[in-house]
Amino acid sequence: MDDRLFRTAMGKFATGVTVIATDVEGDVHGMTANAFMSVSLSPKLVVISIGEKAKILEKIKQSQTFSVNILAAEQQELSMIFAGQIKEPREVIFDRLDGKPVLAGAVAQIACEVSAEHVEGDHTLFIGKVTDIKLQDAEPLLFYSGRYRTLLDESTIPSN
Repeated sequence: MDDRLFRTAMGKFATGVTVIATDVEGDVHGMTANAFMSVSLSPKLVVISIGEKAKILEKIKQSQTFSVNILAAEQQELSMIFAGQIKEPREVIFDRLDGKPVLAGAVAQIACEVSAEHVEGDHTLFIGKVTDIKLQDAEPLLFYSGRYRTLLDESTIPSN
């Protein structure tokens, strides 16, 4: 199969949108990602998948920490900034959770310490031990078939 067919098939899986962030010597680095999932409840572990060409890859290896910020529906612009889709410089303010940089207004902020890393294909999988979590009551930003989406509240749909 060709790469385009594979990418199209993977795009048929609706996901949330995250910004992965890390801090190296006070300099915060972030990237948009949807390759994130929970791994274990005991201990509390998550995994992120970072491409070998991503600038943040070496930064996470250096810091051995990262945060996962599950974006809210109104944070599409932040997703676009960290995906490199908005080229003009924009100031992004980071809060801190257990010392890790996080984005205010995210549906969930998850602070992690790297507990393992595995190179698979052209990506590195980082297993993160969750050290703290902060939640916000907001609708999530979604991504499906190459486009940003939002949830549809079924209670607002008229019944027939």
